Amino acid sequence: MAASDVASDKKIEDMGKGIVADIKAGRSPKFITLSRTRSNIQYDKKEGYLKLGKAKEERTFLNYSQSKRFMQTVAVAAKCHKFVKENLHTTIRGLFYQLKYSLGEDIDENVFSEQSESNPLIEDIEVALEVKREDLNLNANRKGVLAGNMKVMDTFGKERLEIDCARQGRSGWAIPSDVDNDIEFVDIRAKYVLVVEKDALWQRLNEDGLWKKENFILITPQGQAARGTRRLIRKLADRGLPVYVFTDSDAWGWYIYWTIKTGSINLAYIGSDVATPEAKFIGVTMSDLDRYDFLNKMTINASEVDLKRAQEMLNYNWISNSKEWVTELERMIKSKKKLEQDALQGPRLTFVDDYIKDKIKNKDFLP
Repeated sequence: MAASDVASDKKIEDMGKGIVADIKAGRSPKFITLSRTRSNIQYDKKEGYLKLGKAKEERTFLNYSQSKRFMQTVAVAAKCHKFVKENLHTTIRGLFYQLKYSLGEDIDENVFSEQSESNPLIEDIEVALEVKREDLNLNANRKGVLAGNMKVMDTFGKERLEIDCARQGRSGWAIPSDVDNDIEFVDIRAKYVLVVEKDALWQRLNEDGLWKKENFILITPQGQAARGTRRLIRKLADRGLPVYVFTDSDAWGWYIYWTIKTGSINLAYIGSDVATPEAKFIGVTMSDLDRYDFLNKMTINASEVDLKRAQEMLNYNWISNSKEWVTELERMIKSKKKLEQDALQGPRLTFVDDYIKDKIKNKDFLP
C-alpha cells in the first residue's frame, strides 16, 4: 500500500472511530466539513488562487433533515475505505453503482438514486479529511493529451513502465485523472508548457512538430481542463517551467484560462493543488484584431449566452482587478464579436505556429 493510501486509510478509520465514540457516549454522531457554498469561497490575492473560507457545515444523525445525508456520507466513506484496503480503483460512477442498492427489503428507497447525490459527498469527505479523491482510489474519465520532451514512470499493478512522451505519434500521451499516485515525471527537458484549448489545434501543432522545434510540452485539456490536467500543469510549473495558455477569444475560452490560473469555484477546496497563478495568456485576444488585419474577416457573432457569460466574468473580482482583462471583455461585449483560435489558420495552416512563437518571443501576454 502506497504512503498516500496508508494516510487516507487512517483518516477514514479515525472518522469511523469518532462516530463510534459518539454513539458509545450517547451523543448524536456528527460529520463536520468546511462549507463549499459560494459565500465561503474566497480569492486569495496574495497566493493568486481561489480557496475555501472557514465556515463549517455539520451533519448529525439524530436530525430528521440531516440523517439521510449523514448516512450517505458514511456509506461513501466506508466504500472508499474498502477500495483502499483492497488496492482497487474505480471511477466516481463506479462508486455510485456500488451504493445503488435498497435500504432494506421492505423499504422502497436506495442509498443513492442518482450520481448527483453521491458526487458532492465525495467532495465533502475530501474537504473534511484533507485528502484528494484520487487518494481514496477514485478516478474520473481521462481528459487531456500531452506531447513533449519528458518521460513518465508509471507504476501500474505490478509493472513499472517508462513512457516517452516525445514518442507517442499522432495520439500523444493520454493524461490520467490521477497524476500523483504511482506516477513520476522524470527527464523533463522542455523550456516551457503550452496549453491549447482545442484538440484540433493540438493536432495541428503536433503534426507541424512545433513542440520539437521550440522544445516545449504541448498539452490540450480538450476544452475545460479536468482536475487531473490542471494538477499536471501545476506540477510542471513546480519544476520551474513557464506556462502559457492559448484559447479562443470568447468568455468560454478565457474562463478555461482562468480556471487553470486561479482554480475554479467548484474546486476551491484544492485550489493550491490545481491552480497555476504564474500562468500567462498568449491569445487569442480581441486586441489581435488590431495586430492582424485578416482576423477582422474571421470574427463570429457572439450569442446572448456568450455576452452574459462575459458579463459574469467581469463580476469576478479576481478578473476585474486586471485592467487588461476588463478591456478585452468589454470590447467583446460592445462589439458582440468573438474569435476562435482556429481562425489563425486563415492565411495558411502554419500561420498559427508563427503567432505562438511571436507572442512568446515578444512576451505579448495577458496576466
